[in-house]
Amino acid sequence: MSGLNKGVGKVEVALRWDPAPAGEPAHDLDLVAAVFTADEPHGAPAQLVHFGSRSPDGTITLHRDSRTGQGFGYDEAMTLELDRLADRYVRVVVGVAIQQGGGRVVFGRIAQASVRVSQGYTELLTDDFTAASDATAATVVEFVRDASAGWTLNPLPRGFDTDPQTFGSLMGAPRA
Repeated sequence: MSGLNKGVGKVEVALRWDPAPAGEPAHDLDLVAAVFTADEPHGAPAQLVHFGSRSPDGTITLHRDSRTGQGFGYDEAMTLELDRLADRYVRVVVGVAIQQGGGRVVFGRIAQASVRVSQGYTELLTDDFTAASDATAATVVEFVRDASAGWTLNPLPRGFDTDPQTFGSLMGAPRA
């Protein structure tokens, strides 16, 4: 990469899924972003952004939250302004957790679930959760700060069989 390459800057992560079949409890999927420091890039997140929250500095915001998947196209969206994050933050992991209020639901039971990462009009990544079909939560992508090139994007498809609360503490851990 040349010295003029700024890497990834401001991105949007968008999530879509079809509503649950008639008579079943609603499927509620949630975007989650975990921000890590240079001291603990794979430890406990310094910030955890999800429904009902945003990063303290306003660089990560969930601006659409769907509880049912009803609507056209992408129903839930999160903006990450990576180029505005303080230098102490070196890694951001984005994932999706399925609320389990109506009984255990895995990605394989949710029709048309997919996530898209884009920068402006450029699509950087899409994922349909095929690799996590038996999971109740999954990481999708990580952004890593590189001193010479800014932020880089790495696909991170990894399923977890856990509740949404615990997922936040697990999603940044290194692969076993």
